[in-house]
Amino acid sequence: MKEGIHPNYQPTTIKCACGATIETRSTRDDISVEICSKCHPFFTGKQKLVDTGGRVEKFRKKFNLNEK
Repeated sequence: MKEGIHPNYQPTTIKCACGATIETRSTRDDISVEICSKCHPFFTGKQKLVDTGGRVEKFRKKFNLNEK
């Protein structure tokens, strides 16, 4: 392998919005996610409301697509 072309592979912490933390290794420092395997409905079997309110309004505002 060539020297000096590979990124630094280091220990990092992944933090979820639910409060779960996962220790792993990555080329990025600290990673924050909204949904992890401990709180995702597919893995837990529980229905959870994910905050999606405002996405359509944000999109319309961004591209000036107001309803008339």
